[in-house]
Amino acid sequence: MSVKKKLAVLVGVVALGGLGFVGYKIGHNSIQSGEFQAPAAAAMTGKTAIERGKYLALAGDCVACHTAPGDGKPFAGGYGLNTPFGTIYATNITPDKETGIGGWTDQQFINAVRNGKGINGENLYPAMPYNVYAKVSDQDLKDIKAYLDQVPAVHYDGPKTDLPFPYNIRLMMFGWNLLFLDTAPFKADPAQSAEWNRGAYLVEGLGHCTSCHTAKNPLGGDNFGVHLQGGELQGWFAPEITGNTRQGIGDWGTDEVVQYLKTGANARTVASGPMAEAVTNSLQHLSDADLHAIAVYLKSLPGSKDASTPLAVSPAMASGKALYADNCAACHQNSGEGVRNMVPALKGNNGVQASAPTNILHVLMNGGQGAATASNPTSADMPEFGWKLTDRQMADVSTYIRNAWGNQAPAVSEEEVKQARKTQGGAMALQNPQHH
Repeated sequence: MSVKKKLAVLVGVVALGGLGFVGYKIGHNSIQSGEFQAPAAAAMTGKTAIERGKYLALAGDCVACHTAPGDGKPFAGGYGLNTPFGTIYATNITPDKETGIGGWTDQQFINAVRNGKGINGENLYPAMPYNVYAKVSDQDLKDIKAYLDQVPAVHYDGPKTDLPFPYNIRLMMFGWNLLFLDTAPFKADPAQSAEWNRGAYLVEGLGHCTSCHTAKNPLGGDNFGVHLQGGELQGWFAPEITGNTRQGIGDWGTDEVVQYLKTGANARTVASGPMAEAVTNSLQHLSDADLHAIAVYLKSLPGSKDASTPLAVSPAMASGKALYADNCAACHQNSGEGVRNMVPALKGNNGVQASAPTNILHVLMNGGQGAATASNPTSADMPEFGWKLTDRQMADVSTYIRNAWGNQAPAVSEEEVKQARKTQGGAMALQNPQHH
């Protein structure tokens, strides 16, 4: 969608918002109290508010966005989130009274996290995923605030968000909220188990899995029709995490999901990119019971319809097979089964078989680093091949990997590789153009 079209749509959204968006369900974006009982967690039994808050802050991965890269102080802000509309900077949430949230009341904190309202009533940008945090209970948010109130205060007034016109008009978020913010509190499904409901609460709330794993529409809202069926994220593709047996995790055992979330690796794959960060900063710290609940919930989701068919024998597949043997088989094996808990299996890999080849191109070109966790401290590095392989070779080996050993995914074109080099840059640029 062009910038002009985006502007036209956004202006329309604001106009609709000003008119009350006739026909939309009444009360959809009204501020909610959140006074409901969150599904119980064994990890919280007998804990103080601060202890509960620390655990919940880890579940929400608050430190990842609210800490600047490099030598940034935890929770002091300054991290820039790249969006299609510009860079949005996370704020200081330490208890510093001048630059942080030290002077905030519990209600002001709740309004910011769950309703997208700043301390002065201004609209926040949904890069802070208040649209999913809306499902978090008052008590859990009060506990998080209790924990943040006792972390070291840091006097740091980081970079300010300054989006180009018209996205710098925060009043426009009124229209966005009208369309995409559902403040209805989390409601347990009585037909499901307590474990399933706990998993749903974590996934749809603090875990904010939808922020990465659900595709976005042109205005940055979640595409509700493809919930958790994969989405683009800063040069990566967060794969489908539903019960789909090929592109999702439906073929994984529940314990395999738990192991992956806890350690960053299992017999099938190894977390890398943003997922590796999520495992390191957040998921490895959750209780096994909560991770098991997450796995049970995710595997129950129906997911996308599998419409892929095996590719016929082609020159691209033959070329890709030879390239794989020369460059990949030493680690990933000729069988594509990798090395358990260290080198990801490519056979049956849901990320490899995703609708878009984003991840395989990213890792082939730039290399990768697996997640390092307390229970799996040794992670393997993936070398980069962007300097070595031509666009045609990259397309062929990607096509082969996505369709060998029973895998099924669309072929990768040379044009897709060229586009990936442009958008990612860095080591992805071919260093030997005379061979291109």
